[in-house]
Amino acid sequence: MLGGAGVLLGVAAAPAQAAEVSYATDCVPPPVSGLPTVKGTTKVEVTAPATAKVGDEVEVVWKFTQAASKNPDLIDLPANSVQPSGTLKAAGAQAASIAMQGPRENPAIPKGGAMVLSDMKGKLKLTTAGEVTLTPDAYAINVMSTDTKCTPTETVKPAATIKVTAGTTPPGTPDPTDPTSPPPTSDEPAPTESETGGSDTGGTTGGGGETDFTGKEVKIPYACKTPIGDKNATSPVQINAKKDGGSYGLTVQFKGSVMDSPADIPADSVKPSMEVALGGADKGTVHVEGPTNPEAIKSGDPMVISDMTGTYKPGADGESTLSPGVLTVKALGTTTTCTPEKSEVSLTLDTSAQPGGAAGGSGSAGGTGTSGAGGSGDSGGGLADTGADDSGGLRALGFVAGTAILLGGAVFTFMPRRQASRRAP
Repeated sequence: MLGGAGVLLGVAAAPAQAAEVSYATDCVPPPVSGLPTVKGTTKVEVTAPATAKVGDEVEVVWKFTQAASKNPDLIDLPANSVQPSGTLKAAGAQAASIAMQGPRENPAIPKGGAMVLSDMKGKLKLTTAGEVTLTPDAYAINVMSTDTKCTPTETVKPAATIKVTAGTTPPGTPDPTDPTSPPPTSDEPAPTESETGGSDTGGTTGGGGETDFTGKEVKIPYACKTPIGDKNATSPVQINAKKDGGSYGLTVQFKGSVMDSPADIPADSVKPSMEVALGGADKGTVHVEGPTNPEAIKSGDPMVISDMTGTYKPGADGESTLSPGVLTVKALGTTTTCTPEKSEVSLTLDTSAQPGGAAGGSGSAGGTGTSGAGGSGDSGGGLADTGADDSGGLRALGFVAGTAILLGGAVFTFMPRRQASRRAP
């Protein structure tokens, strides 16, 4: 907590005073979250100079000693992801609304942990002699560009009072009552208000001297289990292979399921993986995974996720098929699992069995054997098909539809952007 107030006219203000008030608060999550209003108690301590003079510009500090609620048991909030802003009401001898804002600084906040909000600061130019009271009013909690708005539901008591005197103007100090006096200057910035989205290439059969095999782009309907419920969406997926000895390096690309990021996403916070389903002559799955996002993704920018890669060691002789399988996305401490409702073969390879190969066992990349059955699956659901093209990786997090961050009521949700008309998968 910062003590004292900066008087920008060279006049020293009286020592700071600090007082705490407590008031009932309703916090309203963003409409997209579908969550109810959070009711709680806010406790605020306001620091301001005890006395000052007309013409002084003083700094006031709003410190949260208790937020209206705890972080729900849903997701850990990363460090430096929360920023408060609000309004402090001046009344009495002078009426004004003081814009308050704190930095985006907070420790990592675990599920169920107490919310930690930074101190907010603002400035008030004193214009009238008398007592000026300072009372906390509405505030907002910003989590990765998503605001939860909190409003008092009872009359809030003043948290601090400044006794403002007319005083005398020291030599060389601008006099606000003298029109010929030059205006005061300051190197301090004025307070700011709160900071306030394809074509098939055809499958290729491996054989002969070929080493590179391009799969067909197929549209896969997924049923996704997310932290806040079930979501359906359809995504175009393509599986390519490169032969290396008796094994194949696989690359799985998500294409065309486009959405813009609904919020700022930190670097290294989203990681996809998949179990590619084997069928035809071979059986089992092959594990592939992609790296986390190397850079932060800003709100409104397209989401780009790297291709997923892994190694397929055949376990049977003959034509083996590869189809998109179960997709897992780990994002910001949560896990979303998407299962194909109906799969489709993207690539067919002419394989030769290798020692330790799949064939109902484990693939060399860590895949666990399951029945491939020609690459078809049966679960339920589907990701939003927007029909847009993207030549490099997944430009969407449609499959994370529903990953949420809650801050007492502040919610950050990945939701796929749907077109008015959808094409059949």
